[in-house]
This record gives sequence, C-alpha cells and structure tokens, in this order.
Amino acid sequence: MTMDCKITVMRKTWYKDLSEKYENPISHACDLEEGQVFISKGGQKPQGLCESAWESMRFFVETLASGGGNFYDGWMKNEKSAMISCNDGFRPVSFYIESIGEN
Repeated sequence: MTMDCKITVMRKTWYKDLSEKYENPISHACDLEEGQVFISKGGQKPQGLCESAWESMRFFVETLASGGGNFYDGWMKNEKSAMISCNDGFRPVSFYIESIGEN
C-alpha cells in the first residue's frame, strides 16, 4: 500500500543581499508560485517540480507515501506531514508535504 502526498508551495524568499554579494547573475530563477500544488503518486517526483527541491524533500515524501510519519518525535502538529525547504541558499522555497490517502 502506498499513499499519495500533496506538496504545497508555502513561501518563497529571496536573500537579495546574499545574491548581490555571492551569486553570479542568472537570467532565470525559480518558477514556483506560492499556493502551487503538486501531487506525488506513491512517492514519485511530481512532474514540474524542480530536481533541487525534490532532492530536499524526497526522504519525507517517500516516508509519508509508505505510511510513515512522526518525524523527529512530534515535530509537526500533523504527524503525517512535514515542512521542508529547498536547498537554494539565495532563494529558498518552503513546502508543506502531507499524506492525502491511498493511490
């Protein structure tokens, strides 16, 4: 039995001072929008979710998809969820991941 997981983009930030000081100029950054939702079917990476974000959350999605949860002994109010940020040090994006049922 595997579960589906809903992945919601909760917040995008940009540390402009760090970008100006350390980042080479780029023409294109993150396309994600706050409120955007992805559905992971059975722990698989949803189409359209960037690889960097997926690598940051993969363990949590796969664990929830297999029926697990309660990360870090009571970290989240909903034990079948997690709040994870991507690993972009200039433009981190926070994601709320929650188990939504069997697929």
